[in-house]
Amino acid sequence: MKIYTKTGDQGITSLLGGKRIPKSDLRIDAYGTIDELNSFMGLLRDQEVNDKRSELLKEIQDRLFTIGADLATVPGKEKVKKPDLHEEDVELLEYEMDKMEALLPPLTSFILPGGNQSVSFCHVARTVCRRAERIVVELASYEPVSELVIQYLNRLSDFLFVLGRSMGKELGADEVTWKPRI
Repeated sequence: MKIYTKTGDQGITSLLGGKRIPKSDLRIDAYGTIDELNSFMGLLRDQEVNDKRSELLKEIQDRLFTIGADLATVPGKEKVKKPDLHEEDVELLEYEMDKMEALLPPLTSFILPGGNQSVSFCHVARTVCRRAERIVVELASYEPVSELVIQYLNRLSDFLFVLGRSMGKELGADEVTWKPRI
């Protein structure tokens, strides 16, 4: 199978289910941003500090492919074969956050992203996740979108925040609190 098909050379692409739409469509932006997030998740998985979390991060990447497939499907095309997202996927993120938070000091103020390059990668992934969530929420105001997709993205951005804090602690990085000028 060739990678290039030339079918998108005019700025049009196909959704699962056959409908052709412009590459500038909000739906394409939504699953394109999910793809970008998935790439950052791979970068996080490749960080040595996350060796023990590699399988969990790979599972999250799999869920992001699931979300991408859902968003790439023509709304209402129920017979298109694609993987499903489950409530348990959201619960897994909550469970993992609870485990990490139990080992962290309480958060008393906003913290500035950074402190270590690996932690910074995590904050970039978190902000890309938030952008993906905003785009998907906007798409949902025009077309049907699974509520579970929105819920998963919301929980994933929270997970990434806690993961960044956990990574920072494990790497001995200081959390720099935000001290606003008043």
